[in-house]
Amino acid sequence: MVRKKSKKQFFENFASKASKAVGSPYAFVTALSLVIVWAICGPFFDFSETWQLVINTGTTIITFLMVFLIQKSQNKDSLAIQLKLNELVASSEKSSNRLVDIESMTEEEMMIVQKYYQKLSELSDKHEPLQTSHSIEEANETHKEKYTSVSKKTTPKKQTASKSSTRNSAPKTSGRGNTKPK
Repeated sequence: MVRKKSKKQFFENFASKASKAVGSPYAFVTALSLVIVWAICGPFFDFSETWQLVINTGTTIITFLMVFLIQKSQNKDSLAIQLKLNELVASSEKSSNRLVDIESMTEEEMMIVQKYYQKLSELSDKHEPLQTSHSIEEANETHKEKYTSVSKKTTPKKQTASKSSTRNSAPKTSGRGNTKPK
């Protein structure tokens, strides 16, 4: 079991590093240089079939192998993104927990959910245009709310009661002159 895990870990690390390396500008310059050298060699080999076969075979093999390495890296990245999104959905009190496992739904079920969000988007467009940005003050308030809720959970009840009476005495504003209810 330990041996299988180390092989998987080795392949995962290799795939990640290879994907990063191949996506670098140096890899592009190297590949471009090889193509230029190959093209310059054409007249020396009379543009023969062997000369053409060299580039065709080389690029085919490299492409074939890179598909698997890139797919492995994308699978890992996709899983990480899904887990982060699941955490956001699960942590929000008002969001639907049905969305946590949305990737297991059929395409038809996803289309129903998409229609719901399209309707929600249309409703929000009526109230505030997309170009309206949120303010820095609003971001700071949100951060304070999160920090306060975390510290309330980790501090003893006696300290929490005395701190909560002094906090949040002023109404919150969104930075656009609107007052939000507590």
